[in-house]
Amino acid sequence: MTDSTGAPTTGPAEDGLILGSAPDSWGVWFPDDDRQLPWDRFLDELAATGYEWLELGPYGYLPTDPLRLADEVGRRGLRVSGGTAFGNLHDPRAREDTVAVVRAVAELTAAVGARHLVLIPPMFRDEKTGAHTESPVLDADQWARLTATADELGRMLLGEYGVRLCLHPHADTHILTQPDIERFLDATDPDLVSLCLDTGHVAYGGGDAVDLVHRYSERVGYVHIKQMDPAILRRVHAEGLSFGEAVELGVCVEPPAGEPAPAAVIEALRGVDARLFVIVEQDLYPCEPDVPAPIAERTRRYLGSCGLGARRQGRP
Repeated sequence: MTDSTGAPTTGPAEDGLILGSAPDSWGVWFPDDDRQLPWDRFLDELAATGYEWLELGPYGYLPTDPLRLADEVGRRGLRVSGGTAFGNLHDPRAREDTVAVVRAVAELTAAVGARHLVLIPPMFRDEKTGAHTESPVLDADQWARLTATADELGRMLLGEYGVRLCLHPHADTHILTQPDIERFLDATDPDLVSLCLDTGHVAYGGGDAVDLVHRYSERVGYVHIKQMDPAILRRVHAEGLSFGEAVELGVCVEPPAGEPAPAAVIEALRGVDARLFVIVEQDLYPCEPDVPAPIAERTRRYLGSCGLGARRQGRP
């Protein structure tokens, strides 16, 4: 038997929290980039470091043919927790492209048995150069369009694919700070739209992930767990650096070095009345190819010491 996460309702994740990881933790930001690991090496290393569940990452990095993807993950003993899409909700000129991307990701996500689509808003600064591509502030009309479009997409995803929309607050986007997140949640339909709580990006925006879990527990549908270095964050905000520049400085750190404290987040999540995927993300782009796997394994072990275990049991 499975529940809405696609995970078995019995087994080692009895506290409702299911650990996984994502291509982001292997330095993958783009569908194709010569500074990234080949996708097959990522899958091999993910399995070897003790994880069973994975988020798909940028559409096109992993195989997009459902049968091939299912075979590649299945023969490594892996399962898919959700898909990842980037989409603009506030600009009507981007609507057609956003819907097309979301449909493609939802179709692939559902085909491999996953039930979550993590939607990341567009960044208003270029990921590689840091140049501003859009105003960092939305007006009231843009906010109204953003939340209405989120509800429309959430309804479409549930009705046509059986997949739930989980909005991901993100650095250098219009939904980052805690007031941004709360404004979005208060204006969207809880039956259609959930929050992908990214603990690191909440910290990046000066928010409190534990407080959000306590006050919006019914809206938390999916989790990315990561930590930010507070000293580097202070420099980022003081110098007005972009997220790409912050990552190159090492803002995203291996636990338990940064904020928020994983143990506090895990304890708060145990109070959520739902089974949740908790997906490890440590932004490493770009990085040397031998860097990610040891970090991923140490992170799995550390989170296990905090009571968040991988579903693949029997590994140390």
